Amino acid sequence: MTVSTEDSLKGTLRPFEGIRIVDATHVLAGPFAAYQMALLGADVIKVEDPNDPDQSRDGGADLALNEQGMGMQFMGQACNKRSLALDLKTEDGRAVFKRLVATADILVENYRPGAFEALGLGYEAMREIKPRLIYCSMSAFGQHGPRRTQTAYDSVVQAACGIMSMNGTPQTGPFRIAAPTLDYATGTMAAFALASALFQRQRTGLGQHIDLAMLDVGLMLEGVVISDYLRTGKAPRQMGNQTAHATNATYGTATGLMIIGATNLRQQKRLWNALGRPEMAKTTNKERLDDHARETALLSEILLTRPAEEWEVYLQSHRVPASRIRTVPEALADPQLKARGVIQEFEGVLGMSGKFGVTAAAFSFAHGGPRIDSAPPRVGQHTDALLRELGYSSAETARLRSARAV
Repeated sequence: MTVSTEDSLKGTLRPFEGIRIVDATHVLAGPFAAYQMALLGADVIKVEDPNDPDQSRDGGADLALNEQGMGMQFMGQACNKRSLALDLKTEDGRAVFKRLVATADILVENYRPGAFEALGLGYEAMREIKPRLIYCSMSAFGQHGPRRTQTAYDSVVQAACGIMSMNGTPQTGPFRIAAPTLDYATGTMAAFALASALFQRQRTGLGQHIDLAMLDVGLMLEGVVISDYLRTGKAPRQMGNQTAHATNATYGTATGLMIIGATNLRQQKRLWNALGRPEMAKTTNKERLDDHARETALLSEILLTRPAEEWEVYLQSHRVPASRIRTVPEALADPQLKARGVIQEFEGVLGMSGKFGVTAAAFSFAHGGPRIDSAPPRVGQHTDALLRELGYSSAETARLRSARAV
């Protein structure tokens, strides 16, 4: 991919323009990592088995799209990618894959540790083909350790890393986080690792092998909790929607639930002043801990006197963090989200009826930032074009198809 000097001077050059990524991942964490890079200009080529494509293509609330292999679980992280259908269990398929990797900067795979090595496609083999290759292996528990060959999804890792044990109450027992938070966090961490490896390669000229485990990411998300435990030996308690401070908790109102986030001493003082009870403000956090029960009872009584919508506006006007608890439809209808442009919608794509929307990047640049250029691809949509780019003739492509390698 070439970019003109004029375009570069105009500031339209995105960070990863000219970088090619082979995306041999499936489900969510791996595809999301490559998706973030694609939004920033990388040429991402999704490789999937034509006989057993990414299982996320059959996942989502729209059953008709699932039947077409275009389920929303897939569509949510597939924009800006090209699709190459390859059966890596065949010798021909592996030969095409190796030729593709020779043109790439990055290879990302998230199969069970040892699976790609068994196919002759592990890091050492690929480094022989492309010494400067950045090879990212994503897995549930990492490439080494006693659990390396075990498999897991988001919810299983939530259980394994301890996050679930902190959610819920003693009465309800553990709760998982409903959204696949660990998948998205792992994908984001992978994108950061890939960007770091590219920067390192620019300075050293060396490729890299990245070993990224969902379990490790889960532990990172618990950083403060883990540090507390290692220092005191006290495991976190299940507190539901409450916290150690009464002014940072969930309460009922006249119309529903809301959360107040008056976490520090300044905020809790502003809260009590706004509620007309300045005498309740504390000067130390120990005082807050000692008076937790009385503060909770008083806040519960006061907040029932007005609707959540009114409390949110009123408290925010007094610089007190607060929000009514919105449903997903309510959150998406918030004018703030519309102003940010995080959601992008498509209509009339690939013969599909109706609209669909996906989340893009959670940040913007002054210039050359993330953007969606193309809709998610169907399985193998770009196979012929990519084979031509790799130097395969029409006759060779036909032979690969007849051999069911592509």
